[in-house]
Amino acid sequence: MATMTVSAVPVTRPGWRRALVAGGAGFLGSHLCERLLACGVGVDCVDNLSTGSVDHVRHLGAHPGFRFLELDVTDPGAPDTLGGPYDLVLHLAGPASPADCRDRPIEALDAAALGTRNTLTVAGRAGARFLLASTGHVCGDPPGPALPEEKRCEPEPAGPSKVYDVAMCFSEALTAAYATAHGTDVGIVRLYDTYGPRMRADGPLSIPALVEQALAGVPVIVADDGTGARSLCYVGDVAEGVLRVAASRSLRPVDIGGGDETTVQEIARRVIDLTGSRAGLVFGTAHPSDPGRRRPDRSFASELFGWMPKVSWQDGFKRTIAHFAGRRPDAAFSSSPQAERGGGPPAAEAVP
Repeated sequence: MATMTVSAVPVTRPGWRRALVAGGAGFLGSHLCERLLACGVGVDCVDNLSTGSVDHVRHLGAHPGFRFLELDVTDPGAPDTLGGPYDLVLHLAGPASPADCRDRPIEALDAAALGTRNTLTVAGRAGARFLLASTGHVCGDPPGPALPEEKRCEPEPAGPSKVYDVAMCFSEALTAAYATAHGTDVGIVRLYDTYGPRMRADGPLSIPALVEQALAGVPVIVADDGTGARSLCYVGDVAEGVLRVAASRSLRPVDIGGGDETTVQEIARRVIDLTGSRAGLVFGTAHPSDPGRRRPDRSFASELFGWMPKVSWQDGFKRTIAHFAGRRPDAAFSSSPQAERGGGPPAAEAVP
C-alpha cells in the first residue's frame, strides 16, 4: 500500500463545483447526493439500479444541479460517458452486502475491479479527489475490543459469501496503487452498520422488515439467533463522516460507524417498543459467514476530522420508523416531512 498521507480536515468544504456519486441511487448514496446539493455542489448521480432505486433520488430531479445517469460503471465506455469535469468522485457502486455477492459474485468482483478502475480514471483525469466506500468486513470479526485501523486485509476466499470481503480488499488495494502509480488524490472510508430512511428491506440488518412486522402486529422475525452485536450509526451521521474524509487529503482508511454495540435482539425489541406493538420475537440460527461483531475504531475519525455521531438511537429509530410507517396506507405511526426527507437536520445545516 502507498505511504500513508494525512492532512487535517478543512474548516469549510473545498471549492467543489461538481461531484460524481457512483451508486448514488442507493441507500447511502442518495443521502450523499442530498447533502452535496444542499451545500451548492452539482451532482451527477450514476447507478445501474441493480440494488439502488430511482425512487431514492426522484425528489432531487427538479434541482438544477442534479443529473441522474443510468449507467454501469463497469462498462468499458463509462469513463468516456462521464465527461465531468468533477472535483469529487465518490465510489459507492457495487453490491451492498455479502448477500448480494452470493447472488451475483461476478458482478461484485467486476464492481471492485472494473468499476473502481473506471471511477479512478475519471477522478485522475480531472484531478479530482476520489473516495472509495469500503467496509468493515475487510477487517474480519474482532474477538475483543475494537482493533486499530491498521488491520490486515486477509479474507479467506473460499465460499460465495467471502466474495464481498475479497472484492472490497481488492478495491482498497487498487485505490492505494493508483495513488502510488499516478499520484491520484484518493481516500478510503470503511463503513459499518448504517440505518435510516431508504435502507433496503432485504439488507443484512433489515430494520424496515422489523418495522413492517411490528406495525402489522405479526411476530417479528430475527433471521439469526439475535446474539450478534452491531454498532449502529444513523445514515445522516455516516454521510457527514464520509464528506469530512472526502474534504481532507487522507489516504489512510478511516472507520465510520457507531459506538456502543447493541445485539440484534435488542434492536428488534427497540423497534417493537417504539412502534407500540405487542408483537413477539421469533429467532432463527446465526449464518456462519456473518460476523458476530462489527465494531469500528472511531479514534482516527474523531481526533483528525472531529467527527462523532450526533443522532441518538432513540431519534434515529423514530425517524426510520416514521419513514417506513408513512409508506403504509394504514399506518398508525404517521411520518413527518423531515423524516420523509431522511430525518436529517435542515438543508442549511446538513453539511457544515
